[in-house]
Amino acid sequence: MIFSRIKAFFYLLQFLLSVSVVVFLMWVFNESNRAIRRAWAKLQRICGLYSLELEGEFSDEANILLINHQSMLDIIVLEELHPKNLCWIAKAQIGKIPIIGKILSLPKMISVERESKHSLIKLLKDAEDRVKNGRVLAIFPEGTRSYSGKLLPFKGGAKIITEKLNLKVQPIVIIGTDILNVKKFSFKNGNIKVICLDTIDTSDKEWLENTRSKMQAVLDKERANLNA
Repeated sequence: MIFSRIKAFFYLLQFLLSVSVVVFLMWVFNESNRAIRRAWAKLQRICGLYSLELEGEFSDEANILLINHQSMLDIIVLEELHPKNLCWIAKAQIGKIPIIGKILSLPKMISVERESKHSLIKLLKDAEDRVKNGRVLAIFPEGTRSYSGKLLPFKGGAKIITEKLNLKVQPIVIIGTDILNVKKFSFKNGNIKVICLDTIDTSDKEWLENTRSKMQAVLDKERANLNA
């Protein structure tokens, strides 16, 4: 426990420093912001002393990813592994954090004001723009992190975006990113596994809930294997 807290402390210092450098580099070399983000994500793996495993393949057709959420490492590992320029859909509050918020605005990520009545219209407009420009949307349909091992109910935003813009959905299940626990201020060594599921047939009216069930089944199976 002491080691994991010491590691969390030094990782936090490194994270804040490296984010500042990344923001500066993206500001100066904005056309290369995807390469800069990927290099930064690789640095986080080296500093975090964790390994990565990829099962399956990212679909060339998919233009929106539905991802389970356990920690900020979810974003970092996908920034390293995914071959395309991801566009994260995040809480607007993150964009308001000094310096760190620029990591959303400079690469044109999408921020959402949940309380705003006009946020859905802006979200759809921004999402359509990013997809037209070859970006792949990435969203946590639970809306927040789950610490229980069970997926939280999926919010309706992902369904609305997908159906309004006629997007191709690929679910992504991530195992092991809970080695970083902000609440306990600890960061353990470990392996993180990213599992790419098949793209979803969205003609079924219950496709979002069915997708949640499939993702939960994969989570349960992986955790059972780890505990076997």
